[in-house]
Amino acid sequence: MRLLHAADLHIDSPMRGLVRYPGAPDEQLRTAARDALRNLVDLALEEQVTAVLLAGDVYDGTWRDVSTGLFFTAQMERLQEADVPVFMISGNHDAENKMTMSLRLPANVHRFGSREAATVVREDLGLAVHGQSFGQADVRDNLAASYPGARSGLFNVGLLHTALEGDRNHSPYAPCSLEQLVNHGYDYWALGHIHKRSVEHGDGVHVVFPGNLQGRHAQETGAKGCTLVTVDGTSGAAALEHRDLDSSARWHEVRVDMGGAADMDDACVLVEKALAEEVADSAREGRVDAVRVVATGASEAHPVLSGRREEFTANVRQISQQGHFASVWVEKVRVATRRPDRWLPPEQVADLVEDLREEGARLGSDGDRVRRLVESTRLRTKLPRELTDVFDDGAWAEGTAREAVEALTVLLEGNR
Repeated sequence: MRLLHAADLHIDSPMRGLVRYPGAPDEQLRTAARDALRNLVDLALEEQVTAVLLAGDVYDGTWRDVSTGLFFTAQMERLQEADVPVFMISGNHDAENKMTMSLRLPANVHRFGSREAATVVREDLGLAVHGQSFGQADVRDNLAASYPGARSGLFNVGLLHTALEGDRNHSPYAPCSLEQLVNHGYDYWALGHIHKRSVEHGDGVHVVFPGNLQGRHAQETGAKGCTLVTVDGTSGAAALEHRDLDSSARWHEVRVDMGGAADMDDACVLVEKALAEEVADSAREGRVDAVRVVATGASEAHPVLSGRREEFTANVRQISQQGHFASVWVEKVRVATRRPDRWLPPEQVADLVEDLREEGARLGSDGDRVRRLVESTRLRTKLPRELTDVFDDGAWAEGTAREAVEALTVLLEGNR
């Protein structure tokens, strides 16, 4: 038995905010969810799956026009021609009360109702599927508590749209505990609602979020797709394999540590390197890789990056237009850097300045003695690059002790 589990298709979800970005590949991003659904059906036919499981939010909400429903129906008819059954539920986005239009689904598609949980038994497939749709967007009841018991001798699947016990990034719809699901008697729980892939339980009973089929914005990063479940005919054990389906668009957040950057040019070199490592290697012909670049960390370049953000953004976008980044579109550039951490607290700087000036006055013209004095203290290991350069090239010995100490104190006080 092979089952294909997907959720949160959000067909024709509006790509809000793209109009703010001149040159955005908005048409390709808008149609990406449809392309991902085509890929899902292609995969189901290629793998000759036993059934397809859709765990809610097939639609993003009320259709803007009937073409959304027509597209979904056409894809289900492709499965019907191959005699592949589809079991689906509605979630919070496509709950019954949000649908202002509907189309008759092909005969191979069973959509569970919202009044109560029900079971569909397919003895010919060795499969029992249990599920319940949302009747309204805001469902706070524990739906899983009323799901029917498992059917003996069959592989039992529970279709459920839920946040489990809660996720700070998702509304707590249809709450239930993982323990409750594991102990319900089913073999596999096909969950939806959380847009990030995760196997919540995989020891015997599988409780799985496949993630959404297609990332829709900068918070839905990385590869997106579905889960292929292969059930051993003898033992009944299930093996899982995640399949990527986002062939048209993928969202990335590339965080670049600017610790090694002293200026704008250095920062741009680090961005180019990060894009090459994190995006270019995984780029695919024909796909848009929508990237949000975030400059982070303590950096000498912080003043210029924070003060000239538009210039930095323009430079990053120019980098992304080079030939080896053909798939990359930079959605946004954020500057989250900070000034370098003080390498000594202000009160210690003041004390050192006073002590060094006194020593410089006493030592006269012996610059070597000043250098040895400073290098022998705990200060040496905490000096910034400007001072270590001075030590390394021997400049301390070229002037008087007073001049050497004055140069040091200027640098010390400048770091407060």
